[in-house]
Amino acid sequence: MAINWAELFPGRWSGLIFLSYMTLFINQGIIVTWSQIKGNYNYNFVTVVLLTEILKLVVSIILYCRNNNIAVFFKEVIKYRQIFLLYMVPSCLYCFYNNLAFVNLAAFDPTTYYLLLQFRVVITGIIFQIIFKKKLSTIQWISLIILTLGCMIKHLNFNFNGNTVIPKFTLNINVLFILIQTICSCLAGVYNEYLLKGQGANINIFLQNAFMYVDSSICNIAVLILQGNPLKVFEDVGPSILLQPKVLLIIINNAAIGIITSFFLRNLNSILKTFASALELVFTAILCWIIFGIPIYLNTILAISMVCYAVFLYSQNPVQNVTPKIETNHNCEESEQLVSDKTSCV
Repeated sequence: MAINWAELFPGRWSGLIFLSYMTLFINQGIIVTWSQIKGNYNYNFVTVVLLTEILKLVVSIILYCRNNNIAVFFKEVIKYRQIFLLYMVPSCLYCFYNNLAFVNLAAFDPTTYYLLLQFRVVITGIIFQIIFKKKLSTIQWISLIILTLGCMIKHLNFNFNGNTVIPKFTLNINVLFILIQTICSCLAGVYNEYLLKGQGANINIFLQNAFMYVDSSICNIAVLILQGNPLKVFEDVGPSILLQPKVLLIIINNAAIGIITSFFLRNLNSILKTFASALELVFTAILCWIIFGIPIYLNTILAISMVCYAVFLYSQNPVQNVTPKIETNHNCEESEQLVSDKTSCV
């Protein structure tokens, strides 16, 4: 069976959005690992996440103001204040997700980290069915299960004793952190897609991004307060961040991820988003082997093979949840183009 590219990538820019999203996430895992010193960070990663959200907010406002003035921006914020409050839910979840990413990348190599994150596929499928009331087909569920099993194999240690293979599964606190991060990712991604395609379908996408990043900044400030020293953010912006190119790259790359994710969810869907993450595994494993010398064992090859087969199986009958074209008469022409299958302004 041939891959149904027209259904998999329904819009003109869908393929480019997909590739950009995948590339940026591969970069993030590698750069964060590169910034470590013996498995530790010499900077406050909560501050880094906060600065990332602020950068994404600034970029979103600039992009919004290309076709609108700042007065219109504040007017729209007041008008859609209810949507602004609703974005506090995914913002809080993404806050946990982004901070746990640093914690888990200090405990796992990037390949293992991305593999373990793929446990979210089944959870996402269930949430997707509940919120959008779209039943997944048998093939779609089979592909999700195969992908999940492939991720589990990566965390098995194969000890060869003659012709016997004894799998051993090790559990630690970081596996729990991965589970929490996975749940946050699932809930935030689907809820964010629900807002983009539901109550916020006729709202400019950059305005919605601004809602998200203001709320995310508030959540990260709350985390800094819980750390006991909220003023530390000003201390950390000095030598530990601004004078470290690696940390600046993390901020810029992560900001780009945030922007491209909104386009991804608006033009594609949460299920395809999880498979984009799965495809990152192949390239991450190869790059980590080249850059960090992280070996590729049998369990890694088996896991990646199963994940790739699951992706191919899913591509035969992908879930589609493309937003219908919205007709509006109040400065939402750009949003109409983004929603349309023939969008040309991404």
